[in-house]
Amino acid sequence: MFLCLSTFKFKSRLLFTVLVLLIIAPLIGHYYLSKEEKDGFENSYNSHSKLEVHGDYGVFRATDLKHRIAELVRIKNSVNNELRNIEGKRQKLLSELAFNHKKIEDSKAELIRQEAELEKLKMSVKQAQVAENEAIIQNSPNLAPPTIILPKNPPSFIPLSVNTRYTCRNMKNCFDYSRCSLTSGFPFYFYRPEELPELVSTSLNKIVFQVLRYNPHFTNSSDNACVYVALIGETHNSINITQLERLPFWGGDGRNNILFYLSKNVYNKPNFDQNIDIGRAILAQSFWNEKYFRPGHDIMLPVSFGPPGGEVWMDSPYMLPARRKYLLSFEGYKNINFTKHQQNFVDMLQKFITQTTDDQFYIKTDCKNQRVESNIADWCLCGDETKRKVFISQSTFTLISAPIDIDMISTAMMQTRIFESLKFGAIPVFLEHDRIGLPFDEVIDWCRAAICIAGERIPELHWLLRTIPDNDILMMRRQGRMLYEKYFGTIQSILDTTLAVIRNRIGIPPMPVIDTPSPSIFSEHFKPIKMDPIIPDAEPEESLGPLEQPFSSPVFKRNHTIMNIQGYELWNSWGDPFKLYPHTPFDPLLPSDAKFIGSGKGFRPINNGAGGAGKEFCQSLGGNSPREQFTIVILTYERDQVLMNSLSRLHGLPYLNKVLVVWNSPKPPLEDLRWPEIGVPIHVIQAAKNSLNNRFLPYEAIETEAVLSVDDDAHLRHDEIMFGFRVWREQRDRVVGFPGRFHALDLNHGGWLYNSNYSCELSMVLTGAAFVHKYYLYLYSYWLPQAIRDKVDQYMNCEDIAMNFLVSHVTNKPPVKVTSRWTFRCPGCPVSLSEDETHFLERHKCINFFTKIFGYTPLLNTQFRVDSILFKTRIPHDKQKCFKFI
Repeated sequence: MFLCLSTFKFKSRLLFTVLVLLIIAPLIGHYYLSKEEKDGFENSYNSHSKLEVHGDYGVFRATDLKHRIAELVRIKNSVNNELRNIEGKRQKLLSELAFNHKKIEDSKAELIRQEAELEKLKMSVKQAQVAENEAIIQNSPNLAPPTIILPKNPPSFIPLSVNTRYTCRNMKNCFDYSRCSLTSGFPFYFYRPEELPELVSTSLNKIVFQVLRYNPHFTNSSDNACVYVALIGETHNSINITQLERLPFWGGDGRNNILFYLSKNVYNKPNFDQNIDIGRAILAQSFWNEKYFRPGHDIMLPVSFGPPGGEVWMDSPYMLPARRKYLLSFEGYKNINFTKHQQNFVDMLQKFITQTTDDQFYIKTDCKNQRVESNIADWCLCGDETKRKVFISQSTFTLISAPIDIDMISTAMMQTRIFESLKFGAIPVFLEHDRIGLPFDEVIDWCRAAICIAGERIPELHWLLRTIPDNDILMMRRQGRMLYEKYFGTIQSILDTTLAVIRNRIGIPPMPVIDTPSPSIFSEHFKPIKMDPIIPDAEPEESLGPLEQPFSSPVFKRNHTIMNIQGYELWNSWGDPFKLYPHTPFDPLLPSDAKFIGSGKGFRPINNGAGGAGKEFCQSLGGNSPREQFTIVILTYERDQVLMNSLSRLHGLPYLNKVLVVWNSPKPPLEDLRWPEIGVPIHVIQAAKNSLNNRFLPYEAIETEAVLSVDDDAHLRHDEIMFGFRVWREQRDRVVGFPGRFHALDLNHGGWLYNSNYSCELSMVLTGAAFVHKYYLYLYSYWLPQAIRDKVDQYMNCEDIAMNFLVSHVTNKPPVKVTSRWTFRCPGCPVSLSEDETHFLERHKCINFFTKIFGYTPLLNTQFRVDSILFKTRIPHDKQKCFKFI
């Protein structure tokens, strides 16, 4: 408008100037003409030629003047026309200006109306939330835990009035539940050496005491204990009931007492007199007479040949090849110190082995000079473990027969055969399995790790073993190795499993695994400087999803009354007892109770009936869990600007709950470092040490099931992240990510090689840009062998390979690669660890080392890749309704 006014003033001045010229010019012309006429009259006497010249000049001047006047008139008319046009434009601009003013006023009024409507909607949302909370409180009130009925003194004396050999066939008849409230946490008290003199050697008691202190249920308070644990073996002295009654918490009948007899001597009967009535106490041992064993009350133990604690993977050979030198092996001799025995099926075995077969058997029933004399009525062992390891580790199957004495269901000799077969990878063949007492058989399905047949099947045994395919052999061998490593390999694992079995019997859930603390690197009073995000690359114009307030995934809260229908299924296709329903005792380190995020079998959230049918593809996640978010975890070390750029690129990312920055450097961030404002919380965690394992710690700040692990220099677009999240929601049990890698056989030196070349096949997805379930963070930090995490710290490398090993081992599935991206590094970023010349050499070593720990290579190759048609074609917004991934 100001421009138009300036132009108008200029043209007004121009018009005034022209008008002045038009008035003055004729006057000047008239003046000169008059002067010429006067001069011509006065000089008329001049010569004729001179008068003729002056006459012609006057005519010329008059004609020229007329032309000038005509030109000025034309200019005047042109200026008038231009002024009229300018005035028309001015009027038009004034009209538009008035219209825009009106439009602005209308927009202000609409803004005020919309703000009022927004306030109403916010109030409605708050009212709805209050109503929802009230409904939740009404429908699921918080119940106070039951009062713990626990006397603050030792158990009262109750004399033993009946023979418990027949009455204690289950826990309810012989266990005092009043000392074990559901909310008590199952505390147990271990008798000190001074409280049970002459029952056990001091050295063994100290070992057991040390390993039990690592159990989360251990307590030093005898008054608050639920059960009392006593070690009664092994000792050189005979144990009698009088010695047991001297225990300070025996209570007259031994209720809530657990007596452990750990078998470390397989050559002689235990010095524990099984004819004595131990009352209501629970006896856990390896040597059992069928007449004295009380199923559902007493516990069958394996032999205790392993170390006190630690890892035992180094004792076992590789699980491959599936078929070994010997198809079946057995070595032993018949002890002559018995009279009662069943038909000897082992002697019958050699008669039915096909002589024309190419299969090799190792069957020896006479040890000759390697006999180990024993007073046990059973097939006794030959030689020591080192000698037996030679043929067992070369056997596909090994025969384990029921005790020859028909009164016995378990002997230390038989349990030793089971222990060594699992340790050295030979699949047990239980002959007369209905007469064999197997360790922890009430919670372990032994026929998943062994062949269970009746003795009458001896003639068909060879044919049966030959029909078992290689994949089933490997499945059973892998199952057996897991049983050995987790439940039989150490004294600690035997004791923990026994206590877990009893805890499960009385219905007390395990202790929850506590999430890793997430301490902020900033002090309580420090507020980091914020800045607007700098987004270097433009994101796609189409909407990728709504921007929501952060919310957590549903927390798994166990109801104590429905334990038997809730279960965790680790998606294992190979029958691992690690399938772990919460009411079974396996692995006390598994997360449970309110601390675990997720619900339902396989941790898949149940359908809440609010699916996204009819919603646009970009506006709804759909599926069985239509409302879900993910957490991004970024590991960084002294690359501030690279980190800030990566954080800036996350601005406006849909479905993002929060960003966790794991600060691996011992130096804190600079105080003047500007952190981008990305719309969600950024939580910077101070790492205890510089370790790549920090990437997979189950931080308490992670409140979602989905976790996107990202390197600080990873460069991913929003549409790629959203597509990866959608794919992970359909494959929640797998690693879903972008850069793929694969492993290959080293034909020159043996073993495995790590390969990052472009290929149509992959077996790993790098966790520098990958989605994983939070549950795998628990497994990586608490279940994976410590030697793997130590190797990661040693090399500062290979944590992504370890995670791929873990997930493939648990699920027996390969990872899922999304999009065609093969690299994700940002251009111009500083050199990372992967650029070191030793990087690939270390990764070769890692694969072979991890293979040794697992006993095989669980990585599986795949050519499957998931792409979206939305990456291929620009689809109109109104057409994005029912797209599927292809």
